[in-house]
Amino acid sequence: MDNNQEKPMPVPQPESDKYWNGLKKGEIWIQKCKSSGQFQFYPRSHSMYNVDGEIEWVKVSGDATLYTFAIVHLAPHYSFSNDVPFINALIKLKEGPIIPTNIVDVKPDPKNLKIGMKLKPVFVDTGQGITLLKFKPA
Repeated sequence: MDNNQEKPMPVPQPESDKYWNGLKKGEIWIQKCKSSGQFQFYPRSHSMYNVDGEIEWVKVSGDATLYTFAIVHLAPHYSFSNDVPFINALIKLKEGPIIPTNIVDVKPDPKNLKIGMKLKPVFVDTGQGITLLKFKPA
């Protein structure tokens, strides 16, 4: 049984529309502070590095490494009960920002995961107008 229709979904906001629309096209767009040159995630209406700094949207490669992870054995919401165990992770994009996500296409066992391992993006269409960004081993 697929519980996807019942799962809680992100709610796009005006400052994150570019991110969500990019994912629908298989692209990852991240904000960058024009004055500091640093990337930021999650999308905001301002730079987190310079309150007066302008931000711009930059399409990034999707190349990433595993920063840290946890294997979830107890569903955080009943709609995830068929998915456990699964891998929650923080990944670090080549461009610098750290993003929360899930690791897919690998058995959720610590033996199969290594901090620093190379990852590539997976774009998951939820069927509800939202595409989620997940990652798998490269």
